[in-house]
Amino acid sequence: MRTSINWLNDYLDPPLDATTQADLLTAAGFPFDGDDVAENGEPWQEIETTSNRGDCLCHLGLAREAALLGGSSLKSPEAVVPSGGPPVGDVVEVRNLDPDRCPLYTARVIRGVKVAPSPDWLRRRLIAIGLVPRNNLVDATNFVLFEYGQPTHVFDLATIRGDRIEIRPARDAEPFLPIGEDANPLELTSDDLVIADAERAIAMAGVKGGAETAVSESTTDILVEAATFDPVSVRNTARRHRTASDSSYRFERGVHPAEIAAASDRLVALILELAGGELCDGVVADGRPIPAPGVIAMRPARCRAVLGIEISDEEIHRLFEGLGFDPRVDGDRIECTIPPRRIDLEREADLIEEIARTHGLDALPVAETIRIRAVPPRPADEGLNAIRNTLVGLGFHETVTHTLIAADAAAGFLEDDRGVLEVEDDRAGGEPVLRPSLVPSLLRVAAHNHDLGSPEVRLFETASVFDQHDDVHRERRLLGLLVDPPATPDARDRTGEGQAAFAFLRTVLDRVCGVVGGIRVEVDPGRTAPGCEVSADLRFDGRPVGWIGVVDPKTLARVGQDRPMVAAEIELAPEGVASLLAHWPPESVAEALPAFPAIDRDLTVLVEEPVRWTDIETAIDSNRPALLETIEFVTVFRGRNLPAGRKAVTLRLRFRATDRTLRHDEIDPEIATVPTSLASGVGGEIRQ
Repeated sequence: MRTSINWLNDYLDPPLDATTQADLLTAAGFPFDGDDVAENGEPWQEIETTSNRGDCLCHLGLAREAALLGGSSLKSPEAVVPSGGPPVGDVVEVRNLDPDRCPLYTARVIRGVKVAPSPDWLRRRLIAIGLVPRNNLVDATNFVLFEYGQPTHVFDLATIRGDRIEIRPARDAEPFLPIGEDANPLELTSDDLVIADAERAIAMAGVKGGAETAVSESTTDILVEAATFDPVSVRNTARRHRTASDSSYRFERGVHPAEIAAASDRLVALILELAGGELCDGVVADGRPIPAPGVIAMRPARCRAVLGIEISDEEIHRLFEGLGFDPRVDGDRIECTIPPRRIDLEREADLIEEIARTHGLDALPVAETIRIRAVPPRPADEGLNAIRNTLVGLGFHETVTHTLIAADAAAGFLEDDRGVLEVEDDRAGGEPVLRPSLVPSLLRVAAHNHDLGSPEVRLFETASVFDQHDDVHRERRLLGLLVDPPATPDARDRTGEGQAAFAFLRTVLDRVCGVVGGIRVEVDPGRTAPGCEVSADLRFDGRPVGWIGVVDPKTLARVGQDRPMVAAEIELAPEGVASLLAHWPPESVAEALPAFPAIDRDLTVLVEEPVRWTDIETAIDSNRPALLETIEFVTVFRGRNLPAGRKAVTLRLRFRATDRTLRHDEIDPEIATVPTSLASGVGGEIRQ
């Protein structure tokens, strides 16, 4: 905030020079950030303020801080408001239709004012902080804004239709012309809050006044507004219409309803001094009851323990009095009544911070060494790193992409009973949706790599995804995977590309299952995952963990991909493999390697298309040969030489004895039982 040296000294006795002001405010937590001299010779300084200290976005607030630390007395301005005029309620009515966004609105009326240039003292104060003086009415509102930190506004009463002020939501496409020489007409939305008369919007609440009701040289009667508005509503309107102001900047940081009256009195008294006129008696107001001041207790012993310094109860009491907290001793505690302007104070720790700040941060001890306790990594983190290392070893590249995506990209990967979550921020642009799946982000990365000439992309990412159902938000952490079909020597030969990519990713999932401590991966094609042409649910040892599927061709076409791609998602938390990762590493058992060689026999069985590999394994296990060690999948063939609706699955049977080397004639009888098991279990026929 740009501050005037002389203006700040108006409230300090004795006054402080520029260097002392800068040093004291910096020590109080408001750093000095440069200085200069205005065109009228007035010196000024730039003082930084944090977003939670809106009470110091004014000269009086900063003077209060400087007075406490510098030993000066604070001279608050006095406002004497006359009475005896006609009742203001006979002149104008106020209806607050949205007290949630406007907790309190007040209006006063002054008749018979004379608009004229401001006196020299007022012009000097405004020029010193970079403002351009306009006239005595407008300059008075700006002066009170930068004196008290309370935004106000003055309407030409003659332009207000129906003798009524309404605080209401704007109508969709309601026209509004803001005040200002270069202002353009706006179309408001129902999300905007406006100040209106009986017919139209005359101000954007907390942001800008309207040109049609602005004071002019011919103005004689005025309505003086002093109010407070919801910070989020003001911020959204200002950003939506790109129409920020000094008032909106202040309202966004919070103005307490209890602060309105003093600033309104000051403005009315100043206008009567500068422009004359007669004040109508009373105030018309509408809104919620003003909240009672908050009371917070602090234990001095706790304060000393936290800060690590010896500071007396008397000194703590003195600092609280200087801050205007009205401290009272209650046993081993000091109770403070918090002024309404300090909306940033809520608990004991906040009061301890106030003592640290005002007593002097340089008085706090700083240890020359820091004690650090090393802790082991969490099992879940180690397990996730093991998964990452495994995937990198299999040729995958890890990606880190943005959480926000476009609405159409999210819609393709959203489950039927769930909705998306959107952020209301102009900076999101055309991508305001929190992604419900990692696949859209991976597809974008894959498309970029394809454009750069990479023929075979393998990607993975671990990140959170979001959606909602019946306004209940859900967040999950997933492992997302995306693969191209394996590269072939002949780019024109694309037969079975999707199948090849699916088979590769299926084997990758076996490795991931083993890393987290699972033994068996089950693929259940019971449903189609969003965004996929075909898909299947995944289970690790019977535990549902995610899905695998071939991405829908239409989705691929939107990112410029004409080859099939296969994706998978595994839930890392809160469900899925979370419990396995929480106990990582899995228990392992060392076994001696087989002492005798095995005999492998490959069989090709002709089965119906819906038959799964699991079904084939189960059929063989139903009458498992005694010497059979493992059943392994080799490949699957679909072609014109096969009957319609059937596929040829090649499997490998491995036989082994633990006490001797097998002979082929020993396993021939056992192999002979397999065709019977396949025929009865899956209707399979051994292909010769």
